[in-house]
Amino acid sequence: MIEPTVGPVANRTTQHDWQPHVRDFLTYLRVECGLARATLIAYESDLRDLINDLASRGVLNPLNLAPQHLADHLRVLKTDRDLAATSIIRHLATIRMFCRFLHAQGRIEENPADLLERPTRWRHLPNVLSLKQVTALLNAPRPLENPDAPPLHLRDRAILEVMYAAGLRASETTGLTTNNVHDTLRVIRVTGKGGKERLIPIGKPALAAIHTYLRECRPRLARPDVRDEGCLFLSRTGRPLERIALWQIVTRSAAKAGLKHIHPHMLRHSFATHLLSGGADLRVVQELLGHSDVTTTQIYTHVDQRRLKSIHKKYHPRP
Repeated sequence: MIEPTVGPVANRTTQHDWQPHVRDFLTYLRVECGLARATLIAYESDLRDLINDLASRGVLNPLNLAPQHLADHLRVLKTDRDLAATSIIRHLATIRMFCRFLHAQGRIEENPADLLERPTRWRHLPNVLSLKQVTALLNAPRPLENPDAPPLHLRDRAILEVMYAAGLRASETTGLTTNNVHDTLRVIRVTGKGGKERLIPIGKPALAAIHTYLRECRPRLARPDVRDEGCLFLSRTGRPLERIALWQIVTRSAAKAGLKHIHPHMLRHSFATHLLSGGADLRVVQELLGHSDVTTTQIYTHVDQRRLKSIHKKYHPRP
């Protein structure tokens, strides 16, 4: 991976003339925009695809970019690689930002991405759990048969409770520290995408599950020879819990509850949908989810058709 550190711009056209520009672009995204490492990796991967494709056609320097080059690349992604519209849109977003950066820096005279058309994308409605299914999922973790083993069911229950109570992403859940839980205010401090922090209220069940886990389970998982960075949720080995392990906890608990095709993000979807169904303001849900754009949150207003029908029946003059 190209490290996002500033480097000198090459003066002559070689196959390496892309590298200084990409390196400076990644530095800009990391320092100025505050994007997360996973996002930086995605941007770099898209640019690598672009560079390799253009290099195969003799375009070895971003200073020689033309709109047709970019259009041809997007066509390759669609026809040769058969990428979905959502993937092509992500590639296009990367290309637009990269070209905008080069133009703003004065490295190219005109932005070749200005004329690119955005492919249409269908927005899929998220799958959500019913209240009955959520209850079954939260109650699924059970004690192990071995009484000497750490009570991991307490950790798993706390994870599920927190994810549903606060609508957290998997990465946000594994990134929680013990200092992020504020008992007096009954809120947790969450670091979301781009390093943005937000405070989210949590109810008594989630807070009680956290306290039980901290009291009866986490001390048995923590090891003096392992650095846990103060992370709230630990693995069997005492290390910070990773996202793949959290995914396994959710799917394993879902199987115990008799639920299929459940993944961690469904708890976040359910959190938002249930709040809106209960009458919560869309802007409040946006703030709780950490969405920068309310249009991202609006998708949840289309999920509960039953509520929409009841409102229509109640208020329309000719129901």
